[in-house]
Amino acid sequence: MQLIARVLIALALLLSCSNGRAEAQQKTPAPAATPAQPSLPVTLEQALYLIRSTLLTLNDANRTGNYTVLRDLAAPDFQARNTAADLGLNFLDLRRRNFDLYGAALLPPQFTEAPSLDQRGMLRLAGYIPTQPQQIKFDLVFQIAAGQWRLFGIAIATPEAAPPQPQAQAAAAKSAASAQKKSP
Repeated sequence: MQLIARVLIALALLLSCSNGRAEAQQKTPAPAATPAQPSLPVTLEQALYLIRSTLLTLNDANRTGNYTVLRDLAAPDFQARNTAADLGLNFLDLRRRNFDLYGAALLPPQFTEAPSLDQRGMLRLAGYIPTQPQQIKFDLVFQIAAGQWRLFGIAIATPEAAPPQPQAQAAAAKSAASAQKKSP
């Protein structure tokens, strides 16, 4: 009987000690919070998707002359302000020049400013795709509609690209020279 009493006392002590430890662990103060980094309104992956899908949809519209899909994928406020015919007129210059926006699928965009929300909660993505000989400069605005970012505004320009950096030219020349030496 004494053995059973001793085992019960030992068990009670063990349980009370482990509860104390759990409480002590729970009461341990949390580490000091590090200053929060300014967060972007969307992830870079989401921004990349929005830019590429918009530019490639515009590219398809320019190639076919049919801007209804671009319009239908946009926010209701964009649809109310723009008919498919209006969009065709807005992008007539790109279409006449047969300017291909496929570079948006191949090259990563360079942001001229960080993705941001304006006072109305609209997402702005501005930058360029470093294509040659002309860049694809974009300024896109998106509005939340039905829980998704949808196109609200679009401006596209195709300025001449900056000439390649001298270091890049030297590296390319060096690579070409070493390739010529290796060939018979």
